[in-house]
Amino acid sequence: MNSHAGPVSRRTLLAGAAALTAVSLTRCESISGAAPAFSTRLPETALNADGLTLEAAERPLSLPGNVTSVPAWIYGDTPFPVLRARAGERARIRLVNRLSEHTTIHWHGLRIPNAMDGVPYVTQLPVLPGEEFSYDFVPPDPGLFFFHPHCNTAEQFGRGLAGILIVDAPDEPVFDDDVLCVLKDWRVGADGGFLPFLTVEGAGRAGTFGDLRTTNLLVAPEIDVPAGANIRLRIVNLDPTRNGEIAIEGAEAFVIAIDGNAVTPFPLASWRLGPAMRVELAVRTAQDGARMRLLDYFAPQPVPLATLVARGTARHTGVFAPLRLRADHLPEPDIANATLREMTLTASAVATAYPDIAPIILPDGRSINLLDSLCVSPQTLWAIDGQTWPEQGHQNTPPPILRFARGETAYIEFFNGSRFPHPMHLHGHTFKVLSANTLPRPVHWADTVLVMPDERVRIAFVADNPGNWMLHCHIIEHQDTGMMAWFEVA
Repeated sequence: MNSHAGPVSRRTLLAGAAALTAVSLTRCESISGAAPAFSTRLPETALNADGLTLEAAERPLSLPGNVTSVPAWIYGDTPFPVLRARAGERARIRLVNRLSEHTTIHWHGLRIPNAMDGVPYVTQLPVLPGEEFSYDFVPPDPGLFFFHPHCNTAEQFGRGLAGILIVDAPDEPVFDDDVLCVLKDWRVGADGGFLPFLTVEGAGRAGTFGDLRTTNLLVAPEIDVPAGANIRLRIVNLDPTRNGEIAIEGAEAFVIAIDGNAVTPFPLASWRLGPAMRVELAVRTAQDGARMRLLDYFAPQPVPLATLVARGTARHTGVFAPLRLRADHLPEPDIANATLREMTLTASAVATAYPDIAPIILPDGRSINLLDSLCVSPQTLWAIDGQTWPEQGHQNTPPPILRFARGETAYIEFFNGSRFPHPMHLHGHTFKVLSANTLPRPVHWADTVLVMPDERVRIAFVADNPGNWMLHCHIIEHQDTGMMAWFEVA
């Protein structure tokens, strides 16, 4: 995909918005003063050989309908920075921590070295207030990814600390437009301030929902797109809790990628989009002046998320044949010679005493005990195979829930024994979703899969990326109250 070509390229459309908002990812201004007004398109910054700096800091954020700003935690001057990189080219990002607590950056969905995965006390030491850390990696795969902290995640993520990473490939097809929609709810009270990001009642159920639903920081924005055009619509669910049922009204649409991975295009009826999941659509827009709605049907009444408004002379006529993305050559798992390992997702039992284990060895050779981690919850409510991520006060930490030899096929069946869905995410690897007995879906590659109540979902991947890797539910309150583990690739 070359979004820079043509008179209506995404880069051209963003030029005015970028100038108005004066976004700088290499320098952060004072947090005083009013927050900027937001465009319907999120500004982009290209990654190059010189790299860039992301400053995690508290800044005032004016949310729709609020008379006061909230103390958001964001990277740079505006929330949700969009970084663009190229597959196979080096990306260098320097994180500077201006928060009052430690943080890191996890690069969600990227198959990068373990030392760059951004999990405190598992792959790196935390970045303390006033400190910095440089992430340096080569993204191997094109696609749609995002980044966020992996400690005190409910609060840091809930306050807005996240960004988008788009990795382009030189041989992708050219669309008439490239539209990004970032979905997130906000927990805001009647006084305009943030509500608690984690509640015991919500964490023990499907999560604590926000009541302010936004797309690109706006409520149901109207986004101008070229008429009669073939556009690429990228949708990211950055909400820490909400599952959606995504559909398009008023235009023909095909699914062309899931979690950044190309699929053979298939018509979109609707797509269940859990937290941390992404879907990309090829859409043939309507004629000049027509309105096409992005909707969430996972609600008593359809919820409008955004409206695409067609502008100008039609670019194409005739039958819509969606452009196909490049299919990456991920290593094919050897199911015939693999051992199936079942992992049961349940509510937690009474805290389990774990046997003593050796400290974790960081990629740089240093050793640590997970007890040192501050990224623990005061309560454990959820478990994977009866094992919970340790709560505060545990005397020992659990061993890896799985161990694989490098190059071994990992063949896993998730069984959800609870009453609530769990979007299960694996770090460092892209897996193949092979089957599911409740929610219909095609075989596809992903990094997060939604496991419905009483459902069995089988996945497989080649464990070819050595290190200590997290496995967890991406309903953040479930993650932060126990539904997290780690697996080892030797």
